[in-house]
Amino acid sequence: MRQEVEIRRPLIWAGLTLTSGLVLIAAAGCHRHPSPDVMATVNGKEILRADLDKYYQASLGDTPQQPTAEQAEIVRLNILRQMIEDEILQERASKLNLAATDEDVNAKLTEMKAPFTQEEFDRQLKQRNLTLDDLKRDIRRSVTNDKLLNKEIYSKINITDADISGYYNAHKAEFSFIEPQYHLAEIAVTTTPPQQPGTMPAKPNEADARKRVQALLNRLQSGEDFGAVAMTSSDYASNASNGGDMGFVGETALHSDPTAYDAISGLKPGQITGIIPIYDGTGPGRHVVAFAIFKLISKEPAGQREMSDPRVQQAIRQQLRDAHAQLLKNAYFEVLHDQATVRNYYAEDILKGAGR
Repeated sequence: MRQEVEIRRPLIWAGLTLTSGLVLIAAAGCHRHPSPDVMATVNGKEILRADLDKYYQASLGDTPQQPTAEQAEIVRLNILRQMIEDEILQERASKLNLAATDEDVNAKLTEMKAPFTQEEFDRQLKQRNLTLDDLKRDIRRSVTNDKLLNKEIYSKINITDADISGYYNAHKAEFSFIEPQYHLAEIAVTTTPPQQPGTMPAKPNEADARKRVQALLNRLQSGEDFGAVAMTSSDYASNASNGGDMGFVGETALHSDPTAYDAISGLKPGQITGIIPIYDGTGPGRHVVAFAIFKLISKEPAGQREMSDPRVQQAIRQQLRDAHAQLLKNAYFEVLHDQATVRNYYAEDILKGAGR
């Protein structure tokens, strides 16, 4: 129906659009910034500058070089957008009585502390500019989000035996390995920012890329989902939309980068590496083109894998489940965002000051 109106009466539609735009502008002008300390609101819930600054400082870690004012604003905008999305999920979870309990938080905290001595754990917190209360707050929100997604997304996914059989028959060659294979996912941050249309290519900035990837590693170590972070923050568009999934990588290919091989070969399934530099060559004049974080999904020995192999069935089931979950999560986040009333005052203030 809208298309018919646009075709038959374009001048009327244009006039309505212009009038609506003027009304919106006028309304926006009357809707005052509630306080300089309020960065955004979600359904009336305020997101405060102090909390944004705390996450921003945590994202910097212990890097000695401070970003420029413009770089800092870009990072803050990205963090604020994540805080808005998180608040939307938190409110939805609250309505469904899915908020994390103190027992949930303490159990997750104990799990996170297990690999470290108390001194090492305290040092990790200090490096990320976090207090124990900050970490508990983040854990509570992360566990709450997990509960929500388990109920609203994962519980609705059903991968059948027919689905597995169909995938295996269509991709049988994927399960014939002439050498050990590593099923990997990655998050990559390039040293050269993506070029914007109509602009000159940006110069490589290794220091900025290192800050960005450190911030992503901090988020992963705080319990955020690897696939979700890859989807929203990885610079490699070829697999970012699939949660960073690289598929299977042969051991020979991994050996071509000794640093990556040493880090990945020592992992257990589900674990992640630290930050690994990616170079543009192997000679002495090589340059860092990106920084990556890898996750080992599984490791498979050489040989043909039959569909009767439980590992094959599990790998296919998990791959199909992850792909379907990613699709449902994308749609779910969009629907929740559409249903929320969001006001980003920080972004508005930056635009207002653009011409000054």
